[in-house]
Amino acid sequence: MTVVIGFEGSANKIGIGIIRDGEVLSNPRRTYITPPGQGFMPSDTARHHRAVILTVLKEALDQAGLKPADIDCVAYTKGPGMGAPLVTVALVARTVAQLWGKPLLGVNHCIGHIEMGRLITKANNPTVLYVSGGNTQVIAYSERRYRIFGETIDIAVGNCLDRFARVIKISNDPSPGYNIEQMAKKGSQYVELPYTVKGMDVSFSGILSYIEASRDIKRILFSLQETLFTMLVEITERAMAHCGSQEVLIVGGVGCNLRLQEMMGVMCQERGAKLFATDERFCIDNGAMIAQAGWEMFRSGKVTELEDSWITQRYRTDEVEVTWRD
Repeated sequence: MTVVIGFEGSANKIGIGIIRDGEVLSNPRRTYITPPGQGFMPSDTARHHRAVILTVLKEALDQAGLKPADIDCVAYTKGPGMGAPLVTVALVARTVAQLWGKPLLGVNHCIGHIEMGRLITKANNPTVLYVSGGNTQVIAYSERRYRIFGETIDIAVGNCLDRFARVIKISNDPSPGYNIEQMAKKGSQYVELPYTVKGMDVSFSGILSYIEASRDIKRILFSLQETLFTMLVEITERAMAHCGSQEVLIVGGVGCNLRLQEMMGVMCQERGAKLFATDERFCIDNGAMIAQAGWEMFRSGKVTELEDSWITQRYRTDEVEVTWRD
């Protein structure tokens, strides 16, 4: 059996997870939470990660009931993400790999989300909607790559929600997106907002600028979610039709949103397709997803040499050769 430990810290979550042949043995996580109206700065986020990462590492090993000798490979997030937090986690992962005498693997964050979603839901070959604070992509697997069929041309959907939450000073605990979701449930009247879909690409910056001047918060939050998610459902359906797919997998932090899952589910039902999604344990950034992608890569013969174990803030999903799938 192959055991891989994964280190994730590309944004405000620091997580370390351990996977053994498809089984999640542990997955502890911490979140850097800032006051309402504030985002998280890279240097402050990195400082938070440095303060807790060894505690989280001990928790991961203790919860799994394992010792360093039981680990076969150390995986870490190579990118994309925020520079300072990525460096902090990569340094610890590199150090641990050398201290334990284990091979190292740099993992694409986006592919970590996809492989975790496939593991948990057992989706076979889905069209993937990857939605988070830093990314919005519609993805499908083809010829040893996760191909991007559509994406945001400006800001990510999660970033749109987070930035509006800062404008109206919604709490960041547990996350601004979750709190917007709860507040949106109190609304029911739809207000028409800018809707920008270009083929299979979307744009969210215009709608953000438009709503920043609004005063009717509850009504706007309801309409904001409905508009953003309708755009996402539209481009996902278009990609499904293009690929002849009958499965949709939603991954990334925004994928926890039950309204998004509900709207996507209606579309899938109308097409006779299946929807797959996970809850906050695996949708939100976590170490186990990096461990799972690392497990797949390691089993296919990949390793990252120490001199190549750098990080990058820009690392597209389709740059990675997917050697572990047919």
